[in-house]
Amino acid sequence: MFNRYQGGGRFGTHVDTAIRSVPGTPVRVRSDLSATLFLTPPEEYEGGELVVEDSYGAHAVKLPAGHMVLYPSGSLHDVRPVTRGARISAFFWIQSMVRDDSARTMLFDLDTAIQSVATDHPEHGSIIPLTGVYHNLLRRWADT
Repeated sequence: MFNRYQGGGRFGTHVDTAIRSVPGTPVRVRSDLSATLFLTPPEEYEGGELVVEDSYGAHAVKLPAGHMVLYPSGSLHDVRPVTRGARISAFFWIQSMVRDDSARTMLFDLDTAIQSVATDHPEHGSIIPLTGVYHNLLRRWADT
């Protein structure tokens, strides 16, 4: 989907709908992650920041054209008013095989740590057991 905000246009604080229908099909997708792809260069408009709230506060995002941000669909977010120019973006939702946001975060952190150890110490004896833990957790938490 696409949106265009101009002349004070904004989108108020909300969480995204949990289940999205794919138009023209019987397919339904659980929205675990939301994505916003910025299509307008930030210097062409004022305002229009995507503000996403998490446990660490509110984060304003205004990225270069062609850059995208991912955020949990259940997080509060809004688009600030555009006061000059026009902000155009594409947005969509992603269903993860791992439904729980905290489980996805733990898997991401574990995978990042494993990759770091493997880069810094490729022969370290903990790499294989940690990789096993990662895959066993994924096996436990993933929907098929």
